[in-house]
Amino acid sequence: MASALLYLHGFNSSPASLKATQIAEWVAARRPDIRVVIPAQPSTPAAAWACIEQAIEALPEGTLLGVVGSSLGGFMATRVAERYGCRAVLVNPAVRPHELLADYLGPQQNPYTGERYDLTVAHMAELEALAVPVTAPERLWVLQQEADEVLDSRQALAEYRFARFTMECEGNHAFVGFERYCAQIVRFLGL
Repeated sequence: MASALLYLHGFNSSPASLKATQIAEWVAARRPDIRVVIPAQPSTPAAAWACIEQAIEALPEGTLLGVVGSSLGGFMATRVAERYGCRAVLVNPAVRPHELLADYLGPQQNPYTGERYDLTVAHMAELEALAVPVTAPERLWVLQQEADEVLDSRQALAEYRFARFTMECEGNHAFVGFERYCAQIVRFLGL
């Protein structure tokens, strides 16, 4: 059976992010049988979700899917796990991003791609509409660093309280030392 690891980057990030590169390089070196899919998600929520769905639907029928998502990608990975019944690893996941990103309304520029766009109230409504309740916490593993300077780690602890949870002291939003977890991530995802 074919296996695929879907990596979902966060807000104003890209497939060239450090964690995306680290997981792709680890899989290429140690598990080349796993297809790594890292879609370049559009900057707006509904378009990003459509891109994620297209990436999943483009996989051969019967592919065993596992997903890793960072920050806003963790929010989207939760939706993927619920919709497609797969396992997901959430790295410093965004909880209620429609509230968090409301502070960032207005002009934006993606530092990886240079894309300029406006983040609007309508985009916050799109994010709110994409939220799903967690019905199968056993399919989720949260990797959280307590000193995340962007997200309040207590929100993730409350939201995913019944999931497998690894909380590290210190760290930051980028999740220092992510590469230490690549083997465990692949095992957890069952790939």
